[in-house]
Amino acid sequence: MPRLRRLLAVIALACMLLPGAVTSPVQAVQPDEVLADPALESRARDLSAGLRCLVCQNQSIDDSDAELAKDLRVLVRQRLVAGDTDAEVIDYLVSRYGAFVLLKPRFEWGTLALWGAPVVVLLGGIAFAVFSARQRRSESATAALSAEEEAALDELVRPRH
Repeated sequence: MPRLRRLLAVIALACMLLPGAVTSPVQAVQPDEVLADPALESRARDLSAGLRCLVCQNQSIDDSDAELAKDLRVLVRQRLVAGDTDAEVIDYLVSRYGAFVLLKPRFEWGTLALWGAPVVVLLGGIAFAVFSARQRRSESATAALSAEEEAALDELVRPRH
């Protein structure tokens, strides 16, 4: 009975703690980084949610505690305070760090080639396989047996007594 109570207590504790852990995102933004203007801060948060931490690589700079992520958050806020539009801030960061800094890359010829190449290779492979199979089938259909081959085949197929 004590084991059952202990198990139920652990399950109840997990049920209470799990929703908070799942729904509350971790924000690495420090209080000294927050802008006084709520509109600019909101824009900064929106921008930094779409920017990749170059150290962590699968986190936004808002979620990362890395020093470089902090530097990028501060840089975004400085550019916004200087009067840059959202597009200008993004363009500045991309020109400085490359398109890898974007969590969702822009649609460009380079990204089209990156995402389209596997499809092209797959379709090319399927086309090659179909063409090869048709060619083999047509070659085997047109190849007639010589008289010697037919005699050898009849010898193999004919029942022996």
